[in-house]
Amino acid sequence: MYQEIFAFVLSTSGWVLVSSTLPTDYWKVSSLDGTVITTVTIWSNLWKACVADSAGVTNCKDFPSMLALEGYIQACRGLMIAAICLGFFGSIFALVGMKCTKIGGTDKNKARIACIAGVNFLLSGLCSLSACSIYAQQITAEFFDPTYIAQKYELGAALFIGWAGSILCILGGIILCFSIAGSFSKSHSQTNYIYKGAASHSHISSYPRGQAKSVNQRPPPDYSNSSRMQHFDKNAYV
Repeated sequence: MYQEIFAFVLSTSGWVLVSSTLPTDYWKVSSLDGTVITTVTIWSNLWKACVADSAGVTNCKDFPSMLALEGYIQACRGLMIAAICLGFFGSIFALVGMKCTKIGGTDKNKARIACIAGVNFLLSGLCSLSACSIYAQQITAEFFDPTYIAQKYELGAALFIGWAGSILCILGGIILCFSIAGSFSKSHSQTNYIYKGAASHSHISSYPRGQAKSVNQRPPPDYSNSSRMQHFDKNAYV
């Protein structure tokens, strides 16, 4: 139970971090490499691009068309939204499937639901990890490309938060799945022990303590004396 609680806290914390990266502005920030005086700072995320001058005035512009965006931005949007949805359903399933809650039915059903929650957290972490890695790869490819003459960018804080949240989701999902596997093995061993005990107990007769005999060692009944059968009255078979 404590292992499940630890995995739930770990996974939920990672999901919160992943969710916080989606509206964060600083996915990429304009690079200061090779510049002496900086008058303009540019940053961007999955939804808009912003410019701040030296006076502190900031102007932002949303991306006008989704279909006109670059392919990596569309892929990152889809992966991040999928990661948030999977983490949300994983949190609900984990609350239902953990042993410390009183909903979810039998222990076997709760274990299955908790296993589904662990898989959801694992997939959520993989989706967000892929999105942040794709975005970071595009930034680094443009930065180290000598033929790229446009504005170059560096990795923003949102990417590092997304990576941290992804790792927490993956670790929490793995721990949750392993905790369910351990509970299944323990319940299986306990079932076998009870069955063997019941089978061995069936060979013990109802004699007093210290005089127990095996059922197979009892002497067969003696039917040779047929005179006893004649003394049975009609109430003997009632």
